[in-house]
Amino acid sequence: MIVEQIWTANAYRNFNYLIACSETGDALAIDPLDYEKCLATAAERGWTITQILNTHEHGDHIGGNKAVVTATGAQVIAHHNAQGRIPNMDRGVSAGDVVKVGKTVDLECLDTPGHTMSHICLLSRTDQPGLFSGDTLFNAGAGNCHNGGHPNELFDTFEQQLEGLGNDTRIYPGHDYLLNNLAFTLDREPDNNVAAKMIRDFENQDPENALVTTLGQEKEFNAFFRLQNPTIVAKLAEEFPEIGDSPDARAVFLKLRELRNTW
Repeated sequence: MIVEQIWTANAYRNFNYLIACSETGDALAIDPLDYEKCLATAAERGWTITQILNTHEHGDHIGGNKAVVTATGAQVIAHHNAQGRIPNMDRGVSAGDVVKVGKTVDLECLDTPGHTMSHICLLSRTDQPGLFSGDTLFNAGAGNCHNGGHPNELFDTFEQQLEGLGNDTRIYPGHDYLLNNLAFTLDREPDNNVAAKMIRDFENQDPENALVTTLGQEKEFNAFFRLQNPTIVAKLAEEFPEIGDSPDARAVFLKLRELRNTW
């Protein structure tokens, strides 16, 4: 599996992706908002975009569909419940469905509600697994639930699906929010030395060559995976005494998401 991460350099800090088959040159475009860069990159690599996968229905993820389809005739794939929200969908997928790219790439669809209720993540179960996480999981953060989502469902997605993936799984998110998310981690967990070092090391990162983390790394500095951390729990209990001294993981996650909304 060949992965090309495309930095859009827009105000929303979107990442787009091309996933290509090394044998056939067929490529899947994930959320190709910057269609010009996606088409140009495919042409440079000698690839043919045959499919588009939208992780969810928001405009900054589907806005390039029409131009890519016009240029390539690619089929549009998205969550089956996104029919009517994403124009001209060709295939609606559910949990466990497989998206094949050429002869060598199989990507499993994960039904990952929370950011929206029609959100798909793609998982490659290869020697080096990768998760194309859209707006569900960011580097050092979690998606918001402002526009058609629910934080309880986002917690369930983290607990029941993401937590169980292998620690070597590479994370390919839909946006670059790394520095802001690390700053939030340190606001909640000031003694997190890993997050502090990450901010120092990547404060001048070029998103054209962005860091690709693993799930194991995320568990070290992403507050939304650190729900039993004593510092995080103690600070929340000070601010929200109603959760008590020993809140469950769901209560911690929901309060973190609430704080991140206005932080």
